[in-house]
Amino acid sequence: MVLQINKFGDILMSRPAGKEAFLMAKAYILNEAKPDETIFLDFSDVKVLAPSWADEFVTNLKSNYPNKIEFLNTDNESVRESLKWVG
Repeated sequence: MVLQINKFGDILMSRPAGKEAFLMAKAYILNEAKPDETIFLDFSDVKVLAPSWADEFVTNLKSNYPNKIEFLNTDNESVRESLKWVG
């Protein structure tokens, strides 16, 4: 399953926004993901990713789903550095 993170915007900042994005993604994942399916987070076209947004979204995703999570299109330095915090 691939989640296009740019669907939540191209500038992703703040914990409240990250939590809201996670709750929206959660509804989609519950309906679509199989228990053993890898979840790919695709960061194409994301210009800014704040560590607080990434922490809220990715950490909640990891704690709520046993699925393996992988990151795609992390060439943007803001994305790459923010994802180091949530690893």
